[in-house]
Amino acid sequence: MTERDLQKAAMRGEPSYVWRAGQERRLQMILRAAEDRIRGRILEDGCGVGMYVAHLQPFGGQVFGLEYDFERVREAHQRSALLACAAGEGLPYPAETFDLILSHEVLEHVRDDAQAVREIVRALKPGGRLALFVPNRGYPFETHGVYWRGKYHFGNIPLVNYLPRQWRDRLAPHVRVYSKRDLEKLFAGLSVKIIERTVIFGAYDNIIARFGGLGKALRWLLQMLEKTPLKVLGLSHFWVVEKLTD
Repeated sequence: MTERDLQKAAMRGEPSYVWRAGQERRLQMILRAAEDRIRGRILEDGCGVGMYVAHLQPFGGQVFGLEYDFERVREAHQRSALLACAAGEGLPYPAETFDLILSHEVLEHVRDDAQAVREIVRALKPGGRLALFVPNRGYPFETHGVYWRGKYHFGNIPLVNYLPRQWRDRLAPHVRVYSKRDLEKLFAGLSVKIIERTVIFGAYDNIIARFGGLGKALRWLLQMLEKTPLKVLGLSHFWVVEKLTD
């Protein structure tokens, strides 16, 4: 990566460029959360280069994508024309537009996550749902790298998220990480109900590509932990949030 690419990865994350087992697993979770809303109006809020937009299209809905980075929007146009370049804190759509909104590992990067959540709720129809993935503070690695002595270090950095919040945020000021309580605060006072909340481990496709069967065994073991109290160590929160009807 060039220095510019590293800075973009730090501030905005890296979108999915290829479709592998991890993305497919999350797609199935989104489909279950959506139920029949998958045939309605759908927004991926922070769509990157449009991989999830493309994979949601075959299910019969009208799929929109919003992305802050113009270069990524331009690449995503190869997969859809229903795209907008805008920030999540000001969605360029009328109130009560969408049956389903997907926010996939994006909320941690926006400037004001509380405002971004309010905008999502505003744009949902009554009875519409948000499928939300965000990084879990309990995961033993900070996957977005850290800043140390003024220089950005890309990669998985161990134990950073276990530090006191003010120390953690000095090392990783470019990205948030969430506890269950943090997410509860974001949705407190909004006209929503929580349908599902859990913590999941990753698919570790890179490890499997390198180590084969050993990597698959690791993935199986970690994903089995999702059924135990040790899921608190998982990679990401997955929440399904429904807007209340009047």
